[in-house]
Amino acid sequence: MELLFDYLGFLAKTATIVVAALIILSAVASVAAQRAMRGAPMGHIQVVRLNELLHDMRRTIEDAGLPQSAAKKQRKRDAKARKKERHDEARRRVFVLSFEGDLAASGVDSLRREISAVLGTARDEDEVVVRLDSAGGMVHGYGLGASQLARIRGKGIRLTVAVDKIAASGGYMMAAVADRILAAPFAVVGSIGVVAQIPNVHRLLKKHDVDVEVLTAGRYKRTLDLLGENTAEGREKVRDELHDAHALFQEFIGSYRSGLDLETVSTGEAWYGQRALDRSLVDELVTSDEYLASACDEADIFEVSWVQPKKPIERLFGQATLAVGKLIDRFMDRTMGGLR
Repeated sequence: MELLFDYLGFLAKTATIVVAALIILSAVASVAAQRAMRGAPMGHIQVVRLNELLHDMRRTIEDAGLPQSAAKKQRKRDAKARKKERHDEARRRVFVLSFEGDLAASGVDSLRREISAVLGTARDEDEVVVRLDSAGGMVHGYGLGASQLARIRGKGIRLTVAVDKIAASGGYMMAAVADRILAAPFAVVGSIGVVAQIPNVHRLLKKHDVDVEVLTAGRYKRTLDLLGENTAEGREKVRDELHDAHALFQEFIGSYRSGLDLETVSTGEAWYGQRALDRSLVDELVTSDEYLASACDEADIFEVSWVQPKKPIERLFGQATLAVGKLIDRFMDRTMGGLR
């Protein structure tokens, strides 16, 4: 019991110190952030050559089984070969982008910057590979994402989308723009459908004699509402809008993948890799790692990403959380040591 009180007292002291420090540092960081952001860059493009990264990992394993002198000689030969390879302008280039989607498709902001950077240097023989992972979300957000990918095809650059985990609904809308879609054997693909879900607490408010006045100008300015009483006309209007959005979704998919049986695949269902391949939703079953590793032999592979600097307050909270975690771990180590 004494140990429990000691532990609770420790947590209370730690929390007090951390909260006080955060209040002071937050005020300082806020002022510093306002000054720094005036001239601070918004972010920058980061490029990593995957050929060298993959080669270094392989060489590390191989060197482990060689004598030190032999490994040193091999590294020198490899360095010369890679130097010559970097100056070979005849090799095609593959630019690798990554997109992880959320409900609002917020990653599109970084994606558009990456695409702009790549299109400024890409040649006709080059390729863009987008590693896409998204279960979909808002129509307008993913519509913009698909339009950004369409810029690549509009420039005549080959576009490949690799789906290792999931490309569903809006995620598949983006993937469908590609010249070729790759999927891992158990990736989830499809879900060509539209859904709207709106909670309504009108009856609860009415039960407690709470009135909600909803005033509109325009017959369909408000159809379904969170607080007010929904009508049959409003529900029917939303259904019509959903069907129209679904029709637009199918038309968009069909414009890029003409071989699809849209009536079969546009039921809102999703399928795993092989089943998606059987329905022509994807073109090949292969992971992005395998595809890129095989391409390293005849192309220069560059991973391109837009790096957004963290705000001072975000770094501050991250450091504070890490410090508290270490303090708790240290205390637990001491108490558990005593119990042992």
